[in-house]
Amino acid sequence: MTRTLLIIDDESGIRQTLSGALSDEGYKILTAPNAVQGLEILRKQSPDLVLLDIWMPEMDGLTALNEIKTQGIDVPVIIMSGHGNIETAVKATKLGAYDFIEKPIELDRVLVLIRNALSARDLIEENQVLRKQLSTRRPLIAESPAMKHIQEMVKRVAPTSGSVLITGENGTGKEVIAKTLHALSNRFKKPFIEVNCAAIPEELIESELFGHEKGAFTGATNLRRGRFDLADQGTLFLDEIGDMSLKTQAKVLRILQEQKFERVGGHETHSVDVRLIAATNKDLKAEIGKGTFREDLYFRLNVVRIHLPALRERTEDIGPLAIAFLKEFSQTHQKAVRPLSEKGIQLLEKYPWPGNVRELRNLIERLMILQSPGDENTPIAVEELTLHMGDPEFSSHPKSTFGEGAPQGAVALSSGKSMKDAKAEFEREYIVQALKENGWNISKTSQVLGIERSYLHRRMKSFGIEGE
Repeated sequence: MTRTLLIIDDESGIRQTLSGALSDEGYKILTAPNAVQGLEILRKQSPDLVLLDIWMPEMDGLTALNEIKTQGIDVPVIIMSGHGNIETAVKATKLGAYDFIEKPIELDRVLVLIRNALSARDLIEENQVLRKQLSTRRPLIAESPAMKHIQEMVKRVAPTSGSVLITGENGTGKEVIAKTLHALSNRFKKPFIEVNCAAIPEELIESELFGHEKGAFTGATNLRRGRFDLADQGTLFLDEIGDMSLKTQAKVLRILQEQKFERVGGHETHSVDVRLIAATNKDLKAEIGKGTFREDLYFRLNVVRIHLPALRERTEDIGPLAIAFLKEFSQTHQKAVRPLSEKGIQLLEKYPWPGNVRELRNLIERLMILQSPGDENTPIAVEELTLHMGDPEFSSHPKSTFGEGAPQGAVALSSGKSMKDAKAEFEREYIVQALKENGWNISKTSQVLGIERSYLHRRMKSFGIEGE
């Protein structure tokens, strides 16, 4: 990506000489004849580095430097002065300047300073990205044949730059797969940027993805870089892409084809190098048939498709996942890791987990938070699991799973129903009960159940559950 430099100097000769020399080195150059205009350009165009003269009318360079740091603008600044002295250099450094250079400027020296300043900034950003990724990435648990196959596929696909489409029910771990793909790729030192397409209002999604220029719309008081811009040389993860509008889909398709975009309200074309990973719980082929998803975008995304099975379809992973979550939350909440009994694991394996891995994770965290004093060193009993899985925040088990200690409202084994029908009947009753307890508030109920709001809507529709 071409780096942009801003030269702020009241001497036109200096601006012209530096602009020509630095342009020949491949940099994009912006110039300002005074600090006031320079600060305005800085806020609007977000250059990668500033070359700032000290002695200027209206506002001197040190005052401008202080203004840059006060406003929290993260950009390296190299101070230039024709009347340099140690005191001025020390003051500039204390104010946050990267370095100080005297006029007449030696081109070789300024080029070295620019390269060093940009490299230092890149290193800081990479370290921040790596720390964030290490703190949020979860291990990929793969004991079942299905997940072992996916694990091998991830290892083969990760080093490439091909687009990946991850499908599966809510809570199956699509974000974990996306982060693993990035961590194992050649882009792992660069940003991993996430966008939940379902959570951003339609009128703001383009600004989120592509950024906007100052004044592009009401409230756009400053230039803003979009997620594609932030993910340059890294990975962009578009979650719930099936909820993206056709208009936005067309623009995303263009970026995938050309690796170029314009900010909202702008006319300048920006080039990016982004690997795209998309995820959805929808059947995109069905959405294409409805006319709500572009077929050409589907084929562009579907270079490699990874389908995550529901947790109930890979019971071998339930025990290892539960143990991993116990270790995670023991650190988070500063509590001892309590072992799970064999019967406890069997109990977990029999439950259908409509909320998938997310529901299991919520259950384990709840166990850790609500455990009684003195329980820290005792194994998690079946009765304790039963209590928390029957709590309003979690779906309860059928009586055939729990035996005599079934939570109230469980489906009796003697009902003569098939397992599938019994699960469906129980799930319907449980959703209705949860809705009643939360005043028929869809958002609150979905949070309590640990499932997506859109998924709750679909289950209500499939069960014929109407509002209060």
